[in-house]
Amino acid sequence: MTASLSPEGSETLDPREWDELRAQGHRMLDDMIDYIANIRERPVWQPIPDAVRAEFRAELPRKPSGLADVYRDFTDFVVPYATGNVHPGFMGWVHGGGSAVGMLAEMLAAGLNANLGGRDHMPIEVERQIVVWTRQMFGFPSAASGIFVTGTSMANLMAVLVARTDALGRLSRQRGIGEAGALLTAYTSKAAHGCITKAMEIAGLGSEALRCIAVDECHRIDVAALRDRIRRDRAAGRMPFLVVASAGTVDIGAIDDLKAVAGLCREEDLWFHVDGAFGALAILSETLAPRLAGIEHADSIALDFHKWGQVPYDAGFLMVRNGDKHRDAFAAPAAYLRRETRGLAAGAQWPCDLGPDLSRGFRALKTWFTLKTYGADRLGAVIARCCALAKYLEGRILAEPRLELLAPVNLNIVCFRYRADDADKVNREVVVNIQEAGIAAPSTTVLNDKLAIRAAIVNHRTDVADVDRLVSAVLEFGARRAADSRAQVGQSLAV
Repeated sequence: MTASLSPEGSETLDPREWDELRAQGHRMLDDMIDYIANIRERPVWQPIPDAVRAEFRAELPRKPSGLADVYRDFTDFVVPYATGNVHPGFMGWVHGGGSAVGMLAEMLAAGLNANLGGRDHMPIEVERQIVVWTRQMFGFPSAASGIFVTGTSMANLMAVLVARTDALGRLSRQRGIGEAGALLTAYTSKAAHGCITKAMEIAGLGSEALRCIAVDECHRIDVAALRDRIRRDRAAGRMPFLVVASAGTVDIGAIDDLKAVAGLCREEDLWFHVDGAFGALAILSETLAPRLAGIEHADSIALDFHKWGQVPYDAGFLMVRNGDKHRDAFAAPAAYLRRETRGLAAGAQWPCDLGPDLSRGFRALKTWFTLKTYGADRLGAVIARCCALAKYLEGRILAEPRLELLAPVNLNIVCFRYRADDADKVNREVVVNIQEAGIAAPSTTVLNDKLAIRAAIVNHRTDVADVDRLVSAVLEFGARRAADSRAQVGQSLAV
């Protein structure tokens, strides 16, 4: 059966009445602006009722529905049960708060519907502008390349692939990693993000080829231990090729001694990569930038503009010092991607030469709008304030006998807990109680075999009152859960 081709173009997805769509669109935009403006009136998070979840178990829709009806489902069933990271009380994971400016830019990007895989059009020039600005942030040379990706997990994987290709040569892309690849060995700290291990697995090198080095009392990679392990691996016939340092570890926000690691990598001729998912953008703060000394020597940096850059999800980024080595890892000529000197296919270098994706969204626009609208200095001030709030929370904890600080506060992450007999159980329940009450959204982690309440302050909306509210909730629920725990122990002893 062939499709009918009516002269009226009845199968187009454009509306017959644009004014009706325009009116509905204005309502939707106004509602989302109100959502952000009045976010404090909402719970940070709330559990999803079974009935709401059931709404999203329906069969594939075959017939059309009115836009207003679909939007009503969104407002009734999606908005009230979002993650909550727009809310200033969200402190559980390192999620950026986004901004209204970024939201509007995302709408504009969707309207253009540009594919940033290649060809000659201005959206790619916008991305190239961000590459230039990022070079300037980190003191990288003009030959450095950069590309937007989904997030730092993908950027770290791509960095491993670039370093692997650099170590084995470009022919390894055709022939595989071979015997030499089986000897490749990478290094990171025990505090590094789990995506580094996953990257080694996906790259075909295996997680056993990743050496997780001990950390010092500040949770930074032990450089002496790193040096010793590299020496021992070389002696055993291994091929060290990569060191991944952290600029803001996942648990407590520690920054490795990047200067020392950079020096060691130069001595040993190793690829020096920095996982700077959120911490790298501390470079925008004059007070925090010195803590990143040495990052300018990195061979590659992974970071997320959607965290401390406050760009709406997603906006990950990979920067590589040597653009030629970056292209060696990913460029794949094809007849349908032929470059011309004129026309829409003009341009020798396309973004698809720098990563695995040919179809790519216009992530750069919301980042460009954010940097242009607020400026790097204001974003740096927001980052510094997040760290100041973390120090304020640290002070509240140290002043309260019922609370215990479990790790040094390096940047914006505070790990602590309520003192109790069965502290792990009590604090796990405290965190869930606080989340379900909608007061705040902390998370948990484990440090030195102790379960910790983890507060990561990333949202530009978070203020002193939000920190105080979290502390009050921990004390209130902690007292209840500790009492319940003591009662259960008493009942057990009585039996």
